[in-house]
Amino acid sequence: MTKKFGWRGVGLGLVLVAGLGAGAYEFWRPTPADHLTLYGNVDIRQVDLAFNAAGRLQELRKEEGDAVKAGEVLARIEPDTYQDLVALATARLAAQQAVVDKLLAGSRPEEIARDRAEVDADRAAVTDAESLFDRNKELVKGGAVSRQLYDDAKNALDGARARLQAAEQTAALTVEGPRQEDIDQAKAELRADQASLDLARQRLEDTELKAPAAGVVLSRIVEVGAMMSPSNPVYTVALTDKVWVRTYIPETALGRIKWGMTVKVSSDTDPAHLYDGWIGFISPTAEFTPKTVETPELRTQLVYRLRVFIRDPDARLRQGMPVTVQVPFGS
Repeated sequence: MTKKFGWRGVGLGLVLVAGLGAGAYEFWRPTPADHLTLYGNVDIRQVDLAFNAAGRLQELRKEEGDAVKAGEVLARIEPDTYQDLVALATARLAAQQAVVDKLLAGSRPEEIARDRAEVDADRAAVTDAESLFDRNKELVKGGAVSRQLYDDAKNALDGARARLQAAEQTAALTVEGPRQEDIDQAKAELRADQASLDLARQRLEDTELKAPAAGVVLSRIVEVGAMMSPSNPVYTVALTDKVWVRTYIPETALGRIKWGMTVKVSSDTDPAHLYDGWIGFISPTAEFTPKTVETPELRTQLVYRLRVFIRDPDARLRQGMPVTVQVPFGS
């Protein structure tokens, strides 16, 4: 009996201990943190600026460290050749425009009157040739004139009639005006000349190097007098329009963040100054470890790249600067 009671007592004691342990765990179980602290570096886009034209560098307006605005002229190459191309294309366009205007205007009244007068003259010549031919025809029957004179009169009549027919056709074409096909061809050539002028103007505009966006000049690569081409950068500019932080999050916290969550960013330079930002990118793949792992221990070592955009960046945020990112959960 004693032995049996002893085993029952031991069992009851284990149950009591387990129950107390579970209750203690529920009471002391650590609650999830209300925020996540990440560490990363400031990342700023850089762009190498080059002319979209070839020529000798004439002017440099910016030095290293200078701020630039979007659309601001930073440098120029010699424009003389491109100005001549614009002048040539402009002249060709004007000449072709005159051709189109002439075709569209049609025949002038003076031209129509001229051709009609030529028709009247040729008709009168035919009448004279017919009279001469009729006389020679009668005379040749009586032997009063030679056969040669008869043939000459006939040939003259045929020639007069041919000239009259040609004059009538010319007059009809003058009244009708240019053919539509000729007008369409002239208009097509006019459009080609206009495109040539637009291209020449664009090339002239490309002799100025403009900033694509606001930024700061990091380096000036060439000097005045150098021969430039689209493959030769002039400046390297750090763009300030988009400033973000490159950081990483462990796989264990990946399920608690999402795109668009607001964050706070601070730097070692001024830890008290907080920048507002938001999560703009979450990498779909893990980095620094294999993409597929089996054990839970290795899964906790996976990290995913984040891109945190700064809402109102200032000059205190520099390329590569280490920063701290606070991600409040529930934001």
